[in-house]
Amino acid sequence: MKHLLLLFTTIALFVSLSAQNLPVEERSAHLVQFLTKADFLKKIVDYEKNPTQWIFLGDKPCIVDFYADWCRPCRIASPILEDLAEEYRGKIDVYKINTDQEPELSAAFGIRSIPAFLFCPKNGNPQMSAGIAQTPEDTRTLFKRIIDEFLLK
Repeated sequence: MKHLLLLFTTIALFVSLSAQNLPVEERSAHLVQFLTKADFLKKIVDYEKNPTQWIFLGDKPCIVDFYADWCRPCRIASPILEDLAEEYRGKIDVYKINTDQEPELSAAFGIRSIPAFLFCPKNGNPQMSAGIAQTPEDTRTLFKRIIDEFLLK
């Protein structure tokens, strides 16, 4: 029995440490969802079917992060969004869209600089924001304020 407990503890520790070394996409796969244009049209808004009216399709407010792998500010924002996805689990959804892989979707939202964030409340119109604050702490504080005062109000 002690051997089984020791084996289980060793495996759990190994899995925990291994997960910390995974790429961002694999670590956050269960909390932050990566979207294609087709996914976006089903989960966020079908702007092709309703080009003049915002009809949000999600069941809870969300943040959509338009990013690219080569973008340093995007890489700074990514772990902040992962932490917030965990902190606000069940209250908001966090999505990521790779602008290099989804240029048509990026163009549809007028993405000219990244990172760009689309904040979608359950009811009402979304708000777009580009860039991050000067420090990760300031970025986190800003995101929390937007979540609390705009998305979850």
